[in-house]
Amino acid sequence: MHDIVSLPARKRLQDMFDRQQHAWAERGALSTERRDEALEGLADALVRHADAFAQAVSQDFGHRSIHETKLADLYPVIAGLRHARKRFRRWMKPRRGPIQMMFLPASGRVHYQPLGVVGIISPWNYPVQLALAPLAGALAAGNRVLIKPSELTPRTSALLERVIGEVFDESEVAVVQGGVDVAQAFARQPFNHLFFTGSTTVGREVMKAAAENLVPVTLELGGKSPALVAPDYPLAKAAERIAAGKLFNAGQTCIAPDYVLVPRESEAAFVAAFTGAVARLYPSLAENPDYTAIVNDSHVERLRHLIDDAREKGATLHEINPADEPIESGSRKIAPVLLTNVPLQSLAMQEEIFGPVLPVIPYDGIDEAIRFVDARPHPLALYVFSHERRLVETVLAQTQSGGVAVNETLLHCVQEELPFGGVGPSGMGAYHGEAGFRTFSHARSVFRQARLNGAGMTKPPYRSRMERMLSLLLR
Repeated sequence: MHDIVSLPARKRLQDMFDRQQHAWAERGALSTERRDEALEGLADALVRHADAFAQAVSQDFGHRSIHETKLADLYPVIAGLRHARKRFRRWMKPRRGPIQMMFLPASGRVHYQPLGVVGIISPWNYPVQLALAPLAGALAAGNRVLIKPSELTPRTSALLERVIGEVFDESEVAVVQGGVDVAQAFARQPFNHLFFTGSTTVGREVMKAAAENLVPVTLELGGKSPALVAPDYPLAKAAERIAAGKLFNAGQTCIAPDYVLVPRESEAAFVAAFTGAVARLYPSLAENPDYTAIVNDSHVERLRHLIDDAREKGATLHEINPADEPIESGSRKIAPVLLTNVPLQSLAMQEEIFGPVLPVIPYDGIDEAIRFVDARPHPLALYVFSHERRLVETVLAQTQSGGVAVNETLLHCVQEELPFGGVGPSGMGAYHGEAGFRTFSHARSVFRQARLNGAGMTKPPYRSRMERMLSLLLR
């Protein structure tokens, strides 16, 4: 029955893919003028529909802060589109590539060409940003694009399809909705590039599907992003910034702090400081419009199971409910929970949490904290809190992560001049700003031979002249 219902969606996917491939074959890349128009047109459309998107996302979540949607889903995309519009002509310009001395007076250039028809698979947690931020780079590079948004946020996906339809012909950009089977079929299409944001587990399956057609992929995944609080940093300030980053979107953020490392002697003080910070940020939870719900019942159950597992294995739970109010299960809101004495074999320390639950791990020296981070898969983000430059440089030199924020959380990901991406299990490839343009472009090298040149010296018969030249070159 499921396959019968989804047939129209799969047929639309195939029709849209075929239409864009035909348009690419017949008309090629989007013109410079069309790119300019499209980037500004989409930014303007998002401004017009900002309230509608905020309402749609909130309805999909059960409740999602209107301000969080506008701040994290809409603003970064609008800023990214306008940033790309101002700069993409400069990014497009061929770059001179110096030629080795023995091949002069030849010349070299690198030309940036669009890849063709590219696919974007986006997740539910930031359903506008993570569908359209990659689109900015793809459009700036001149590609045609198909987008598969998440089925877990259906109202937002439907609005996304309508707004995209206002700005683009379907041969340029189109949205294809559907469930898991449509996403699987989408990943198997012979795109010129496939961009996926989601979990590491699903990312592996996407990469396998793309490999069938040798489709290159960009994977923006996640992992357990640590926050390391050094002994010199004020605990109250660290706790407040970690709480703000952790509880934004109720922790449903791929770069949310996933656990925090604190000096052993400061563990109790950190718990108290974090509890106080939550009370200031969210004086109440149940009816607070600023505090977001968990997206659906299955994710609520997953988080409940994670908390219960930690308790059963010996962790101490610190639930933070500032107003001491009942929170109805039907609201899908979960009060923030700190975990101390957390066994490393617990689910909370094995899986990405993706919710308002934060393990606190004490350490006895900064070297021990660094070893703890290094012993785990490379995370998408690393947060370091210290005013000691040498300590920060040591952490940076001895760890790997997709990105880093020093004395802050989350904000590195909204800087258009900084590439955003993972490393190892947290992803491959990067985007935002010029990095996004490069991701969706082919750097094509062009070597131009001069009319008068010495290339004949490198051709047979070699004899003694080549011997003398090689003796110089191989010194």
